[in-house]
Amino acid sequence: MDLDKIIRELRTEKERLDRVITSLEDLAGTGTVTPLPSPKRRGRKTMDEEERREVSARMREYWRKRKGE
Repeated sequence: MDLDKIIRELRTEKERLDRVITSLEDLAGTGTVTPLPSPKRRGRKTMDEEERREVSARMREYWRKRKGE
């Protein structure tokens, strides 16, 4: 484990973060900060009531057959 290398990398990262913070503070002072776009939705899609009923009926039939075995 090379502690000198780790320290150098951390200092480099700290300097980069300091520059970014300074830039953001400058933007905040001018009032030109634009809001970040809302993240795109990922994952499952929502189901409407009819789709929910269809899935429910399918699952009832599935479990009826499973319990019959």
